[in-house]
Amino acid sequence: MTQEQFADCINRIKQNDKSGLKEIYDEYLGMIYSIIYGVVNQRENAEDITQDFFVKLYKMAPTMDLKDSHKTFLSVIARNMAIDFIRKDSRNISVDDFVEEGIEPVEKETVEETVVGDMTVTEALATLSENERQVVSMKVLSDMTFKEISETLGVPMGTITWRYQEAIKKLRRLGYE
Repeated sequence: MTQEQFADCINRIKQNDKSGLKEIYDEYLGMIYSIIYGVVNQRENAEDITQDFFVKLYKMAPTMDLKDSHKTFLSVIARNMAIDFIRKDSRNISVDDFVEEGIEPVEKETVEETVVGDMTVTEALATLSENERQVVSMKVLSDMTFKEISETLGVPMGTITWRYQEAIKKLRRLGYE
């Protein structure tokens, strides 16, 4: 979608025409979901936040300034919503955080102990650091350029390309191309 097409969609939303939102949704659903999933790393939460994203976009359309790249703008909003979710979620105390007195906690398997041949793509992505997973999601799933990723995350492009290369090396060691 070009900048002009996006502006047209936003203008239709401003006039209470929901077809503009539908076009944006159809075009950017995958990109937004992959950015959010790259941050929260949970399918259900990523789906909920993605839906909240489009509701937020609809509500904020009347006040939007369309001077900058819309793709970067959408990416930044999605990423910030995911980070806000994690911050809010981290304040909630899980029942699993408490261990009954006298009972030893069960240790979880490390990545090295996992049988590589049985790993799904999701499990393989989970072995990456959050920063690496986010860059891979934005590059591969959202088809963003390194420059767009750099602008979205506010990180130098050299750092983005390094994170991507490191992530790809890790995934190749796990048998993924």
